Amino acid sequence: MGPDHPLTAQSINNLAVLLRAKGDYAGAEPLYRRALEIREKVLGPNHPDVAISLNNLAWLLEEKGDYAGAKPLMQRAVAIDEKALGPDHPTTQTIKKNLDDLLQKSAQAAAPKAKN
Repeated sequence: MGPDHPLTAQSINNLAVLLRAKGDYAGAEPLYRRALEIREKVLGPNHPDVAISLNNLAWLLEEKGDYAGAKPLMQRAVAIDEKALGPDHPTTQTIKKNLDDLLQKSAQAAAPKAKN
C-alpha cells in the first residue's frame, strides 16, 4: 500500500496505541505524529480521521503532563468533528469530553496548592 496510504497510517496509529498502553510514551509519540502527518497529507486537514489522530496525540501529551501542547490539538480535533460529523455525533461528543477533562486537569495543575 505504500508509506502514505491511509491504512498504513492506521497501522502506525495502532502500534502507537499499543506502545502508549505499555507506558512507552517516547516510542508512541513519533508514531502518533507520523500517522497524523500521513492522514493530513492524504485525507486533508479536516477529515475525521485527522481528528482521531489529533485526539490520540493530545491524549498522549496529556498523560505526559504537557497540557499546553495537548490543548490546541484537542481543540482542533473538536472543531474538525463538529464541522464534519456535527456537534451531536458520538465521536464529537467523546472528543469534547476529552477536551473538558484536559481543561479540568490543566486548571488543577495550575491552581496553587493549599498549605497544610
